[in-house]
Amino acid sequence: MPKPLHILLVEDSEVDAELLLAELKFKDYKPIHRRVQSAWELQAALAQHEWDVVVSDYYLPQFSGPEALKLVQESKNDVPFIMISGVCGEEVAVQVMKAGADDFILKSNFSRLAPAIERELEAARQRHEQARAETAMRHLAAIVESSEDAIYSKNLDSIIVSWNRAAERIFGYRAEEIVGHSIVKLFPLNQRDELLDIMSAVRRSELVGFKDTYRKRKDGVIIPVSVAISPIKDGHGSVIGASTIARDMTAKKQAEEERLTLIEDLTKALERVKTLTGLLPICASCKSIRNDDGYWQKVEAYLCQHSDVRLTHSICPECSRKYFADFLGGDPAPK
Repeated sequence: MPKPLHILLVEDSEVDAELLLAELKFKDYKPIHRRVQSAWELQAALAQHEWDVVVSDYYLPQFSGPEALKLVQESKNDVPFIMISGVCGEEVAVQVMKAGADDFILKSNFSRLAPAIERELEAARQRHEQARAETAMRHLAAIVESSEDAIYSKNLDSIIVSWNRAAERIFGYRAEEIVGHSIVKLFPLNQRDELLDIMSAVRRSELVGFKDTYRKRKDGVIIPVSVAISPIKDGHGSVIGASTIARDMTAKKQAEEERLTLIEDLTKALERVKTLTGLLPICASCKSIRNDDGYWQKVEAYLCQHSDVRLTHSICPECSRKYFADFLGGDPAPK
């Protein structure tokens, strides 16, 4: 099937344009073209459509190839530009190439046009892919640097290769202090076997999902972390290292410990609480209470055994008046 090709022609000769298009059709292209002859037409065409290639004649009655090249460059369109001419020599060709044209072809040698277009289209595709890759890398780098989690990488020899700002904050090492050193610095002595297991899994191209473990800060403090490790592969799919995401779990652990302590304290408090429920047999005369064993106890003793109350003794006003009347033989105490 003919390959579609969107081509913008800067050409005053309709005959030359037809010859150029015929050559492309012969080389299995399906040219979709627009022919312009002036600066404003060229500018309008560049603004209205995306072109695969611009092919410009060197000489035009009121315009020129070098002027067309300058306008294309100023438009910031990353589109291949090929200059063609019927009379120019090598000196002009060198000047045009130095000015930024991708190729220079004589009209007497149109057989070079299709291969030149194919080459420049492939070069443009690679530039676009590289630009996208660089944009993606910058975006990814910004994500890594702004992350609240420590993100770092190491090679298969466990040597740290990269280290983000959060890693500096969590582990206390600046990037220049830790990059190039062994990751073993972060592992407590009793966690060294874990490193061996991790690197074995990485070499098998396995993901190590988020797991709770411990790491050592620069100051020697052991902190709880949650880590996830992923293999890093090169363009051929071979594992060349591993990336790690580590989240500091210190605050979460402290909150959990405080919650458990609170629950324990409340449980102990509830165990100490005693309540009186149900019917209590009480003597109508002396007000003693019969306990569960059938013995009669003073109210004070019973309450102390079955609750956390502490009793103090005093005399109510009614008893005070009775006391004075009965035992002292005087008038009751004034109200």
